[in-house]
Amino acid sequence: MESIMKFVIVFAITVLQLIFQSANSQNKNFVDIKDIIPSIQLDIRYYTNYNFIGEQVHGYNAPKCLLTRDTSHELSKVQEELMRESYSLKIYDCYRPQRAVNNFVRWSQDKDDQKMKSKFYPNVEKQDLFIEGYIANKSSHSRGSTVDLTIVSVSTSPQNTYSSLKILSDKSVDMGTSFDFFDPSSQTLSNQINDTQRNNRLFLKTIMEKHGFRNYSQEWWHYTFKNEPFSNTYFDFPIS
Repeated sequence: MESIMKFVIVFAITVLQLIFQSANSQNKNFVDIKDIIPSIQLDIRYYTNYNFIGEQVHGYNAPKCLLTRDTSHELSKVQEELMRESYSLKIYDCYRPQRAVNNFVRWSQDKDDQKMKSKFYPNVEKQDLFIEGYIANKSSHSRGSTVDLTIVSVSTSPQNTYSSLKILSDKSVDMGTSFDFFDPSSQTLSNQINDTQRNNRLFLKTIMEKHGFRNYSQEWWHYTFKNEPFSNTYFDFPIS
C-alpha cells in the first residue's frame, strides 16, 4: 500500500510539473502583434502606472501586445478594414500572465490602497470588484486570445463612410467611458450613455464579430476570439 501511495504522489507531482511547464513554455505559439499588424496602435496600460492599481503590473516587462497566432491574423482583418477608412485599432491589453492576475488579487485585499478609486471605480467598493465581475481569479486574457481595444482616427479630417463617428481630443472614438472604468456605464449596451456613444460601441462590436470575436457584455472594450486555440490553458510567462 505504501509503495502505491508513493507512486500516486510521484505521478501527481509529475503531472503538475508538466502542466506548469506547458503553461510557461508555449510562448512560441504567441506573436507580437506589431509583427503581424505594424500599423496598430498600442497603449499597454498595465506596463505603466496609469491603471486601476496605480503601478506597473507584475509580468508586464515590456509594453507589448502578445496574442496567439490565430487571434492576431483575424485581428489583422479588422485593422485592414478600418485602415481603408482612416481609422485604426488601439490596444490596451492582450495576453495577461497569471502572475498579473495574482497581482490584482493581492491588490484587492489591501483595503487601504484606494489611490485610483476616483478614476477607475468611483461607484464600486474595492472588495466588490470580484463579486460584480470586473476582475476574476482567472482571466481569459491569460489564454492569449482576448484583447482590450478601441478605435482611433488616423486622419485629421476623415472623409469616409465612418465620418459620423464622434472623435475625442486624443483621436479615439467616443465610447462614453474610458478603458477599465468599472461601472455599469461601461456595459456595452448601457443605458447610461448617449445614442452616439452607444452606436460607436455597436460599430466596434459589429466589426469585431464580423471577424470572429465575441464581446464581454460588461466591458465594451473586451473581445475574445471565438476559436481560441488554448481555451483551457492559463499561461504565466512574462511579457518581455
